Amino acid sequence: MRIAFLTHEPFHPPSGGGSAEAVYLVREFVRRGHAVDLFCPDFENRAAVAAEFGVTIHPFRAWKMGRYTPLRNLKYLLYPIALTKQVESVVQGPGGPGLPDLLFSQHTIASVAAGRLNARLNRPTVFNFLDCLTGFMETWPAWKAPRPLVRLLTQFELGMPSTYAVNGILTVSTPLAERFVRAGFPANQIRAIQYGYDASLFRPNPALTSQRSPNDPPVVVMHGSFDQHHLGPIARSAVARIAAAVPGVVFRLVGKETAGLKAFVGAMRSQVPGIRIECTGFIPYASVPHQLQTADVGIVPYEPSTGTHCAFVAKAVEYLGCGLPVVSTSLENLCRHFAEEPAIRFAGFDGEAFARSVIEVLKLPRAERDRMGLAASARVEATLDWSRVTAHAAEFVESVLIPSQRANGLGSRART
Repeated sequence: MRIAFLTHEPFHPPSGGGSAEAVYLVREFVRRGHAVDLFCPDFENRAAVAAEFGVTIHPFRAWKMGRYTPLRNLKYLLYPIALTKQVESVVQGPGGPGLPDLLFSQHTIASVAAGRLNARLNRPTVFNFLDCLTGFMETWPAWKAPRPLVRLLTQFELGMPSTYAVNGILTVSTPLAERFVRAGFPANQIRAIQYGYDASLFRPNPALTSQRSPNDPPVVVMHGSFDQHHLGPIARSAVARIAAAVPGVVFRLVGKETAGLKAFVGAMRSQVPGIRIECTGFIPYASVPHQLQTADVGIVPYEPSTGTHCAFVAKAVEYLGCGLPVVSTSLENLCRHFAEEPAIRFAGFDGEAFARSVIEVLKLPRAERDRMGLAASARVEATLDWSRVTAHAAEFVESVLIPSQRANGLGSRART
């Protein structure tokens, strides 16, 4: 079949987090013999990437898009309208690929465009929700995100599959799937696929581990996009307590130095003179594992919100893949999925308890941490490597298309 794949993030190179999934999903669709027309913001080396992946790329060039683009939120609001027009123009224009057999959207922002196109082009449509995007706004300051407005936006997001009458949705977690069911979308049209990782990249590296001296200071690592919900009061309290209790401990923060990260680092250095913080800045996705493989424990100090509870936090999986023990706040999906995993500890939503858990892990003999981490790495590779997650997703997409084809290709129109 021919799939129109819509996303609001540049396809390549992946910048981590949710953006990484698109690369592996597209590769799986092509491996199964499907033709993919990729609609995404423009990026460098586009022609070479299109040839490598065997896809046709239709770049969005009206304005720059990306995780760190200026005026990001405004551009995100306008992007679905512009993307809808672009897709219509391409698939209906002279010399274009023609109507796709299926519309597939990656993330909430592109799903708005896919929903609009479902109504206009009458094509089978699948939304892929990598999180509850608006749910993260619950941790923003009230002046920036008034709570009544956030509730309305979240209600809209969870109602999108029903509003646009799509054929099916993928979700990053079971808790998110359950929220869509409560919002009225049929459970049998939902597939929770979790979130994957690249086991060929995020894996233990005994050679690096063996080079570390017992006298080396312990390293606490965190990587990600460092958005509003990443470094809140829990992280500040925990880091201060860990620094006070563990002499020489190094906090390694791997990712772009956002305004939020700079503010966090400044506050910690003011609060705890002499604290050792390493900021690597942005590094390519494939280089992140090296930063994890030379650490002692990975942390996920997220504040509670609908967004974080419904997420399948990529960094937790990647820490485990590299053989690192993990300390996380008690996020709903992580707690459920890793309830029996001894290498991850959940610390409620309290900075003191979080710090205590990290300190307990650091007090373990390094050999015991390594043994625990290696066992966890093998377990996540068996279930969450991208090859398994994307195969699960592609099977669902194909199951959606078959009954639609039997109905002469007729999709559902939005009830608007």
